[in-house]
Amino acid sequence: MSQLKVHIGDFTFDAKFEEEDAPATVAAFKKAMPFDSQAIHVRWSGEGVWMPLGDLDFGVGYENHTSFPAPGHMILYPGGISETEILLAYSGVHFASKMGQLAGNHFITITSNLDKLKEMGKTVLWKGAQKVRIELV
Repeated sequence: MSQLKVHIGDFTFDAKFEEEDAPATVAAFKKAMPFDSQAIHVRWSGEGVWMPLGDLDFGVGYENHTSFPAPGHMILYPGGISETEILLAYSGVHFASKMGQLAGNHFITITSNLDKLKEMGKTVLWKGAQKVRIELV
């Protein structure tokens, strides 16, 4: 069952929270919804898009964290050695910054239109920043 709609540019995806594996991250993110941002391409990390959030503090630590999110997985890096960010993998990703390897909390999974993820990623890569909106259904 879909809990979320994720809009990135002209693309829309159904998604679900990973409440069992990342309860604190999901609870903190829900307080920020609907969530509006912009996605830019990750380039350092591989094939993904990210939403840089500066010093925004969601007040969470690590849970269900990974450096290798699968396509369709959204991770929240809570900040620390690099700025707070959300990353969405559309293909192979090894999450990193200029400071080195990072890990983020896998808290959302895309559940529809997975075949459109690469097209979305290539759009961000070649056409630039795209508006993002994540909202409850």
